[in-house]
Amino acid sequence: MAGGHERPGCQVTEPQLPHEEPFRLRQRLADPHPLLAVELRPPRRDLDGVRAMEAWIDVYHAVHRLSTRDTVVFLTDNAIGTDEEENLAHLTKNMGTDAVRERIVPFLTLKHPLEYCLRYAVRARRERFPGLVVLGGDPHDGIERCLPRAWQLRKRLRREHPRMLLGGWANPYREPAEQVGFLLEHRDDLDFVLTQVVSHHELGPLQQLVRETERQRLDLPLFAGVFYYRSARSETLSRLQQFLPVPAAELARDFNERGLSADEVAGETLRRLIEIGLTRFYISNLATRSAASRLQRIARDSGLAPLRTEAKRRTI
Repeated sequence: MAGGHERPGCQVTEPQLPHEEPFRLRQRLADPHPLLAVELRPPRRDLDGVRAMEAWIDVYHAVHRLSTRDTVVFLTDNAIGTDEEENLAHLTKNMGTDAVRERIVPFLTLKHPLEYCLRYAVRARRERFPGLVVLGGDPHDGIERCLPRAWQLRKRLRREHPRMLLGGWANPYREPAEQVGFLLEHRDDLDFVLTQVVSHHELGPLQQLVRETERQRLDLPLFAGVFYYRSARSETLSRLQQFLPVPAAELARDFNERGLSADEVAGETLRRLIEIGLTRFYISNLATRSAASRLQRIARDSGLAPLRTEAKRRTI
């Protein structure tokens, strides 16, 4: 990959940009009004010909449409072991001036050489993306991490890029006091946190995590994850259970007995999250081609105001 061949030990520092204006995403994270985000996946590397071209076009249109609304676009980095095109290369080569980069935040996992990760952050800053979500990365593919923990990379990036927003990760299905303790320990190197995806069929773990953030007075913006289940096919749900908790029986009832659509299932989860007091959310696994229209529909049906579309504003 592009950044993986930097000379070991090279000094990587924040680029000198011509003008430093406050990123709107920092301001939006501090805004108490609800904020809805979407997690997209770049095209797979094994696509070729027409399929590859169509996949690139779909991502281009989705990112453009979503970023011009009051939302945030996260792009994954080889999600759940899938060999994806590099998200940053795709964004810089194909987005042009159409997308609002101040609302686009790529993921960066530790499943790359350290020199690549450091150069990646320089490239992201130079291209004026507001920040990165820095994660360890899913371990199922067996790729060795360049550092033991994601906080170690965030700490270095904070030192070298103090104006960059840095996102982390929390898992509601683990011991909440420990999870919040980790976040507090590394609070200086975090600007927001994403949670593992949850379902309205099992909100207890997330509620416990939220209560623990209040008890320990953790003031970070928290994005609750919502997985977009497209069906209740047993083979699909079984495969997903390798990576995340799946309420298979309950989803089967939603789709097969109650006759709910995939949009309605996701909307029900979002409504329940709103009811328990959460205000920031991200939706994962939307089909790229229809991501913008589906997100708008889910937002409307869950009781959130329609996502505003604004006139394009040039990013300096």
